[in-house]
Amino acid sequence: MGRNYSQSCSLACALDRIGERWSLLIVRELSLGPLRFTDLARSVGGAPTDVLAKRLRDFEQHGIVRKRELGPPVSAAVYELTELGRGLERPMIELGRWGMSLQSVDDVLGLTPASLPNVLRVVLQPPGDFELTLGLRSGGQDYALRFENGWIAASRGAAVDPDLTLSGGPIEVISAFVVGEEGEEGVEIEGDRAALDALRSMVIVPDRLREGAVAIVAGELSPAGSNPAGESTA
Repeated sequence: MGRNYSQSCSLACALDRIGERWSLLIVRELSLGPLRFTDLARSVGGAPTDVLAKRLRDFEQHGIVRKRELGPPVSAAVYELTELGRGLERPMIELGRWGMSLQSVDDVLGLTPASLPNVLRVVLQPPGDFELTLGLRSGGQDYALRFENGWIAASRGAAVDPDLTLSGGPIEVISAFVVGEEGEEGVEIEGDRAALDALRSMVIVPDRLREGAVAIVAGELSPAGSNPAGESTA
């Protein structure tokens, strides 16, 4: 890999393997499930294909990602996180929470449907005894979030027997959580309303971003800058 700190510190050892540009964004996308190279390149957004291929080779070498062949009826090679790679999910979410302090409202306006599952994993901080299956539908795609043991597992695809399902644009869905009932316009809600209230109590975001969500709902800011193509920018 290009960066090598040549230090015995465990942090330096980790950065030797995941510190290059695009590396954690690859982990972000594969945390939702396996992807073909072309889909991964589109989801990561902006990574040159030769750089992306090198990052994946490095990840395979270090046991963070593996490549496997899908069987019929869809014959294709996909990349997925290994158990070691899955261990990066919690640090990734915590880093995302830290990064909210650096985000501007304009950044939030650029969120895409593919960003939505991981955005909610960042802003919602459930207690250890809370259990729920949440379905999301945005930009023509389905996602499932499972709340259990203080953790939120996320995946692409429709949720099985969800307690609650929200459908709408990413900004609208986020506003429904962050703002409350006033932020529900443009969002279709199916299932347990009490569960939605419980989730709202778990939202932890900087006041500046919460105020921005309120301004969007009030029509003072427009989410029109969102990219409908689905590339993730969270």
